[in-house]
This record gives sequence, C-alpha cells and structure tokens, in this order.
Amino acid sequence: MAGSLSEIKGKIASTKKTSQITGAMQMVSAAKLTKSEQAAKDFQVYASKVRQITTDLMKSELLTGSSNPLLISRPIKRTGYIVITSDKGLVGGYNSTILKSMMDIIHEYHSNDRDFEIIAIGGMGADFFKARGFDVAFELRGLEDQPSFEEVAQIIAKSVEMYKTELFDELYVCYTHHVNSLTSQVRVQQMLPITELDAAEASEYHSFELEPNREAILEQLLPQYTESLIYGAIVDAKTAEHAAGMSAMQTATDNAKNVINDLTIQYNRARQAEITQEITEIVAGASALE
Repeated sequence: MAGSLSEIKGKIASTKKTSQITGAMQMVSAAKLTKSEQAAKDFQVYASKVRQITTDLMKSELLTGSSNPLLISRPIKRTGYIVITSDKGLVGGYNSTILKSMMDIIHEYHSNDRDFEIIAIGGMGADFFKARGFDVAFELRGLEDQPSFEEVAQIIAKSVEMYKTELFDELYVCYTHHVNSLTSQVRVQQMLPITELDAAEASEYHSFELEPNREAILEQLLPQYTESLIYGAIVDAKTAEHAAGMSAMQTATDNAKNVINDLTIQYNRARQAEITQEITEIVAGASALE
C-alpha cells in the first residue's frame, strides 16, 4: 500500500506542475490576444479608409467596366489558395478546422492537383499539405505574434504577381476569423479578381486632381488594396490563433485540476485503508498476547 500511496503522490505532484505550466501559457496567450485584438481594430480603421479612397477613385470604372487585370474575371483554369495556419500546436482545433475545410474544398471543386496552387502561411499547414503529396508553391514560417506588413510583404506581393501573370485565375485566402475569445469561424475569402467594390459606396463629390493620371494611379493602388486585404486576413488569423491557444490552455488547466482532485480523493481513500489495516494488525497482535 505504501508503494501505491507514493505513486499517487507522485502523480499529484507532476499534475500540479503541468497545471502551473498550462496556467502560465494561458496568461501569455491572453496577453497576446489583447494586443492582437487592438492591432486588428487599428487595421480595420486603415482598411476602411483605403476601401473608401479606392471606391471613390474607381467609381466610373465600376460603373462602365475596367481594363485593369485585377478587376477582370477570366475563365477559371487554376485557383490559388493562401492557407493560414499556426507554426506549432497547443492551439486546440485551430489548425485542424481550417485544414479540414481546405481539404473539403479541394475534394469538392478540384479533380486533380493541377487545378490549384497552395501558398502556405504557417508551418502546420505547409507540413500538412506536403505530407499528403500536394505541391506548396510558397511557404512562410515563423511569423511574429504581432506580424508587421514588412514581414509578410514578399509572399503577399508574390501571390498578387502570380495572379497578374495568370499562373492562376482567382485567388482565395483561407483562414480562421476571430469573433471573440470563445468563438471563431472559417473564412474562404476571394481576393482576386476584385469583385467586392461597389460604386454605390463612392462619395458624391469627385474633386480629385490626379497626377500623372487615373490609370497610372490605379495600377499602383489596386495591388496595394489587395495586399492590404490579405494582410488583414493574416492579422485576423493570428488573433484567432491566440484566442484558440488561450482557450486550449484554460481547458488543459481545468482538466489538470480535476485530475488532481480525483487523485487526492484516491490518495485519501488509500491512506484510510492503510491506517485501518494497521489498526487491525495492532488489535490482532494484542489479542494474541492475551
């Protein structure tokens, strides 16, 4: 029985250490989440302004049509997907949910792997697709907890360039949208061609003096607009990742506490049984001496 008690005490001690670790990780994820939520809010202010300026400048093109390749829908031969995951685990179902959704899309809309191109942001996604025999055109690992635009600018610009050179005919970003600390949603958002701009949202006044000309400005503005949308998805996905990490560590901490409570009850019962046995042996020995 002593060996059993010692074993239970060891399990309690090790579970307490695990609980302390997961509790600390939960606090770290909570701090990261707060910063990411603020960064996401700040970006939304910027994104709304860029959208308004772009819509104002393009009102006539949106009404009459445009020759800019980023606005023209063409026959779909290949599709590009930017898939955003984390670089490591300990984030609950964050990665598995988006990867399962991506596989469902592939099986439903593509008959073979020549119909689509994958660009992976996050090591978990890159490794997942490679392990299943899919080619990953580009990958980006090791993003900071609060990624800057400069950190992801190259892979974003490369994605837009691949569309412009017709390596694929439409571009989607597949990521996890952050709703709140307990809820997230999988989003598959079309980035190219640009179809979401609405002429009805344009301002009524148009007192713009454009240099050198409207076409030259749009040639620079539209790629930047698309790049800002992709960056916004990355920021959103990082926020959801921190929320998932916080929730997973909270669940792990709660489970560890439940295990400790169960082991404590088991220890007390074993200790009680040991004391009862010792008393019985003493009484039996005393009776034998009479």
